[in-house]
Amino acid sequence: MERKLRIQAGQVVATAVLNDSPTANAIWQALPIHAQASTWGDEIYFSIPVNQPEENGKAVVNLGDVAYWPPGHAFCIFFGPTPASHGNEIRPASPVNVVGHLEGDPLVFKRVNSGTRITLEAATE
Repeated sequence: MERKLRIQAGQVVATAVLNDSPTANAIWQALPIHAQASTWGDEIYFSIPVNQPEENGKAVVNLGDVAYWPPGHAFCIFFGPTPASHGNEIRPASPVNVVGHLEGDPLVFKRVNSGTRITLEAATE
C-alpha cells in the first residue's frame, strides 16, 4: 500500500510518497507531527519524535527528496542546494536516510520561512 504524507508549511501544501524503509515506517507511526520549520539554504528541517540510526545514509540527495537526519532527529525537505553543496548538488549537513519523494514541484518550499508552523500527517485522498 502506497503511503502518502501531507506536508503543510504555512500556505504551502505538498504531498510526499514514503518508501518502505524502517525510518519511513517510524515516521508514519509518529504522525501527526507539528513543528516549526528551520531553513538551511534550500532545505527545510525540523525535529520530530523519531529516533532512528543511519540507514543507507546519503551524502547527496535528489531534488524533492524527503529524509531523516539522524544526528538532529530531524525531518528534511530538499528543494535545492544547501550551504554544504558543491555546484548544483544537494548536500545535507551529514548523511541522511531518504524516506520518500515529493510529488509535484518541490520549489514551492522556497516560499516557506524559518519559524513557519509545519504539519506532517497522513494524506487522505
